[in-house]
Amino acid sequence: DYTDSDSDCDEYDQEDRGVKSRLLRVSLRTLRILSRDKKVLGPLVTDSALLTVAKLAGLTTCDASDEGESGEESQRKEAMKVLCNVVYNSTWAQERFSGLRLICGLIERLSSSISCPCPSSVQFYELRLLFLITALRPELRTQLQQEGGVSILTAALEGCLDVKWKDQYECVLDPAAPPISLEASQCVIEILKILFNITYSTHRQEPSEDDAALYRHLVALLRVCLMRKCMLSDDTDELQGHTINLLSALPLQCLDVLLMVPLQPGSQQCQGVNMDCVHALVQFMERRLESGDKIKERLTPILNLLTESCRAHRETRHYIRKHILPPLRDVSHRPEEGSTVKSRLIRLMTHLDTDVKHCAADLIFVLCKENVGRFVKYTGYGNAAGLLATRGLLGGQGAKASSSDGQYSSDSDSDTDEYRQVKDRINPVTGRVEAEQPDPMEGMTEEEKEEEAKRLIMLFNKLSRDNIIQPMGVDSEGKLVPMSGMRENSLTEERESGSDNDGDAEEAEKN
Repeated sequence: DYTDSDSDCDEYDQEDRGVKSRLLRVSLRTLRILSRDKKVLGPLVTDSALLTVAKLAGLTTCDASDEGESGEESQRKEAMKVLCNVVYNSTWAQERFSGLRLICGLIERLSSSISCPCPSSVQFYELRLLFLITALRPELRTQLQQEGGVSILTAALEGCLDVKWKDQYECVLDPAAPPISLEASQCVIEILKILFNITYSTHRQEPSEDDAALYRHLVALLRVCLMRKCMLSDDTDELQGHTINLLSALPLQCLDVLLMVPLQPGSQQCQGVNMDCVHALVQFMERRLESGDKIKERLTPILNLLTESCRAHRETRHYIRKHILPPLRDVSHRPEEGSTVKSRLIRLMTHLDTDVKHCAADLIFVLCKENVGRFVKYTGYGNAAGLLATRGLLGGQGAKASSSDGQYSSDSDSDTDEYRQVKDRINPVTGRVEAEQPDPMEGMTEEEKEEEAKRLIMLFNKLSRDNIIQPMGVDSEGKLVPMSGMRENSLTEERESGSDNDGDAEEAEKN
């Protein structure tokens, strides 16, 4: 019976294919483990090996019929993991990934998975691989951006969040909606990281009309990322962190979408503008301040974003200032003492890391409308000196730094009754009311005072000669310069002035 024999052959073929598929998956799992070690990557760093693994991952062919087979999906997932390890550990593989144009297959595969109603479990590893190559290869970042990477990834983000649109730049936010699933949150985080890689250079650029519309569409989705929760609190914090990184990379004028949402019952607001997103950003900053972990990496992006937003939007500045710099009432303690947000930020103004110090000082300075007097009032001259020296404002001249783009209203900073009562007794250096100290020279004769002054001068001279201290002064531009340089400049000016006067006298005698 030929029918029975054909049936047996089909069963044998299916069993044979199943065995081969299982063996292939086992081989890929073995390669995945081995590829973690840079020392054993030799056999894998050839064009042939890289193309073979890429084909198994579906990057060189894109057959939609394979998507329904669980075995094929498992094989593609293992091959993707191998590629991720090889690309991460091998500079050669990174270069050949660009040379073999494998990114084209990766973009095509990602685009096709977006249109599927149920994305496969391989999508996360596709995104992870795309993040690695865009982080490691600048030319691939450019290629992805030129091939519509922002729009593709924005569509992928929209699919992962499963949003519904209420208006052109407003997504529906249902308070009763379930939190973002673990799988979706992982994909969303990878998408945000890739988008940051390909857009971080656009912050200072003037986008075209089409790009501005695309970025505003993306910002509307980022608002959802800020406001929604994940299954795990750590995932929520990580999601918000990457959202803030991406917001700080996008053109500033496109962030107005965050404030364009109509007010809802229970919304945070300032002068009729919705401040829910700004409130979420302030809360995020407070959590990062309290944690104190990896301050530079985790805190500077949110500080920069809040500073730029306050400089650009008056309502945002008013709202944040109300939370960070409330009117001064108790000035019996130094500004940096205490557990308030203001105190923590002022403590960072004298941090050892220059970036952290400048970011914290810039935010406070902008909240003070870049007014030197107001800035010193809230922080004390000792804490403010670093920023004032950097901007050439130590002499107090100039209400704003020359590089500022902010436009501030001329409303006055009204003092509280408590502040006015003790204003004359506040030490401007420490920023607090100091207890009266006894006169150290009380009871000394004039001769003793003169001897003490000479002794102090000799000590300062010795410290200066030994290069332990360097006397500094403020030049005409308000910047700190060595006193020796100021004296040399003064002598030069006198010589030039004297030579001019001599020339004038000689000319007068001739006449």
